[in-house]
Amino acid sequence: MVGLVVVSHSRALARAAVALAAEMAQGQPVPIEIAAGLDETTTGTDAVAITTAVQAADQGDGVVVLMDLGSAVLSAELALEMLEDDARERVVLCAAPLVEGLVAAVVTAAGGPGRKEVAEEAMGALAGKLAHLGGQEARQPEGTGTESDADFVVTIPHGLHARPAARLVTRARGFDARVEIRNGTTGSGWVPASSLSRVATLGLLEGHRAELRASGLQARAAVDGILALAARGFDEEATPAVPEPPARTPVGGGVPASPGIAVGPVRHATSVEPELPDEPFRGPEQEWSRIAEAIATVGRELQRVRAATAREAGEGHAAIFDAHLLMLEDADLLDDVRTRIDSGTPAPRAWADATERVAADFGALQDPYQQGRAADVRDVGAQVLRALLGVGGAVMREAGVLVAPDLSPAEAAVLDPGRVTGVLLAYGSPTSHGAILARTRGIPAVVGLGPAVLEVPGGTTVAFDGGTGEVVLSPGESVLVRFRDRAAELASRRDRAAARASSPAATRDGEQIAVGANVGSVADALAAAGSGADLAGLVRTEFLFLDRDAAPEPDEQEAVYRQIAESLGGRRITLRTLDVGGDKPLRYLPSAAEANPFLGIRGIRHSLDHPQLLADQLLAFVRVAYDVPVSVMVPMVSTVAEVVTVRRMLDEAVARAGRGTPAGLRVGIMTEVPAAALKTAVLTPYVDFFSIGTNDLTQYALAAERGNAALAALADGLDPGVLRLIDAVCRGAGGRATVAVCGELASDEAAVPLLAGLGVRQLSVVPRMVPLVKEAVRATDLDAAARIAAQALGAPDAAAVRALSPR
Repeated sequence: MVGLVVVSHSRALARAAVALAAEMAQGQPVPIEIAAGLDETTTGTDAVAITTAVQAADQGDGVVVLMDLGSAVLSAELALEMLEDDARERVVLCAAPLVEGLVAAVVTAAGGPGRKEVAEEAMGALAGKLAHLGGQEARQPEGTGTESDADFVVTIPHGLHARPAARLVTRARGFDARVEIRNGTTGSGWVPASSLSRVATLGLLEGHRAELRASGLQARAAVDGILALAARGFDEEATPAVPEPPARTPVGGGVPASPGIAVGPVRHATSVEPELPDEPFRGPEQEWSRIAEAIATVGRELQRVRAATAREAGEGHAAIFDAHLLMLEDADLLDDVRTRIDSGTPAPRAWADATERVAADFGALQDPYQQGRAADVRDVGAQVLRALLGVGGAVMREAGVLVAPDLSPAEAAVLDPGRVTGVLLAYGSPTSHGAILARTRGIPAVVGLGPAVLEVPGGTTVAFDGGTGEVVLSPGESVLVRFRDRAAELASRRDRAAARASSPAATRDGEQIAVGANVGSVADALAAAGSGADLAGLVRTEFLFLDRDAAPEPDEQEAVYRQIAESLGGRRITLRTLDVGGDKPLRYLPSAAEANPFLGIRGIRHSLDHPQLLADQLLAFVRVAYDVPVSVMVPMVSTVAEVVTVRRMLDEAVARAGRGTPAGLRVGIMTEVPAAALKTAVLTPYVDFFSIGTNDLTQYALAAERGNAALAALADGLDPGVLRLIDAVCRGAGGRATVAVCGELASDEAAVPLLAGLGVRQLSVVPRMVPLVKEAVRATDLDAAARIAAQALGAPDAAAVRALSPR
């Protein structure tokens, strides 16, 4: 009997399709295997998993493989190349629609025909639907034309670099259409929108006009989907602008990339450069199979590194690996490799030449930022080449300061801060993904030092300041003492703070102030517990809802919230209701583009627009609250009516749970909107606490977008206007409700006495800052702090406020 394999980006979708098809087999078992998703919740396809599924489904009569869309086809083709010749000959890749085709294939296979007949029946599965509708050409649903075109203007800084280009390619691959794009401003040629290498080399910069054209069944939907993505700025987070690196300088000064003091011996990474061997050609099939296996190996490693980076540094920094993964399945690149192999070139040389061709295309672009993406291509190319040849990457064998030409994202993501005391790079820039990841791991770094730094002998003592770019080689004793004193002072403070981090923090006059942690994953919660956090002052629950194709069910939510609570040893957890919207869209709840998403349908506004989503989340909160103390926090509140509605829905959730109101359940709001801060007194009867989100409160109060680098000096949470709003919340609460701060201002040690002096009694910070913030609390005298806070309210600007700080 012919076996079937279902290849889909979604494991849940594949299982549902198989269950439906199996009902049609009338009791006759048909061998069906699933190769879908990267795990239970992560979408994607894996060539190795497809190969395994094909082998399991093949009972001697061959296999028909059905695929959903986009990269599923590419992955299936790679899997085919990894099979032995005799097994490959028994496999048919079928272009039939997944659901209809699978049903037809199961029914046909159950009758015993061969794989050709099974595939043909699957391909004809749409015949009945087309006949009923009068044929696709005769009757098309409105708005699904077979051809469509449009254009948009690129509005994001640096244009379509790696991350936004990857998002465009992913969107284009998600439709049953051929989509092409060109740079209308430069008059470039048309390229497939499904090819990352071709899209990224169009040189689409900020202000350029991109032209789209599409053909096929979903042409209109594909174009509309890309236009919506472009209108959202390709979901790029605003990042501070960084000055262009100066001309390369001799060792002694570079570009600061990650703050901190480092003193130690120079350690050069021992890099095993993959040299191309002079080897005989083994035949097209065997050489292509080597390529497929190496790509699959690197793909699995990139997925692992991406997941770890997302946990430690957030999705924004992890997104670069999406571009790397897309490069591995780029049709243009793979076609080039295949052509070279078919002409008799061994796999290593074919891969190296093809990736260098793509990198050269990037290098030829005018924009320096996009030129820098050639390094990403070479990085991915080198990883696959090393996998082909069985050689390792760069390693640092001894502890010290890592000196290297540059740092790839994959290398930066696995740096061990306990071993690497600092990083000095000859090239690169503060905007490179490697530098960004070094910052998130707390490793001091200076970049742009020029090639001279590579000539520094290993073991040479170096001292540098990652915050200023100052680098001193073989420092004299006085210089060395100065750097070491600064480093020792920082380390001593951290050690003292860590030694009593688990103890409660009280001011000098005995007022206890709780110091919690902001967490966005179970890993964050474990880090918070290790840092001595008194509670989880903010749990960003949206990590459960983003980057998936359906909302998590209450049971799944409950399980994860319980894991967070267990990680914190049963301490109180503050669960924020879903905080998404125009600036953080959900794939399964598309929303209209907004001119200013920060002032649009987000936070509680979004949740009330989708009440079932909120009801399910509140039910999960309540279930957890029966076993651990839970605070429910509502974001982006502007009116009393919003709070009243959420409280009513919370009561309904309690009724659904059927066990009465949990004893430790508390309800509060995030104060981010200035109007809410000024209405604290009328909101107080409805809440147990206020948690001030100073990031948004600052940008709204000062009309200064927090991601706009040009306004960085203005958007300071210690501006007297912002402090007056915090003061209004504390006075409005009047001791009847606790006032907390969960924004970045809570992590500013200079701000801690001011906040305490205004009446704030709970702070929530990133886990690693908990010990230091507790020390700042212990050093605070409330009477003195209240006097300084009163002066700060009358100060002219944030600089004057900082001058008042006792720290």
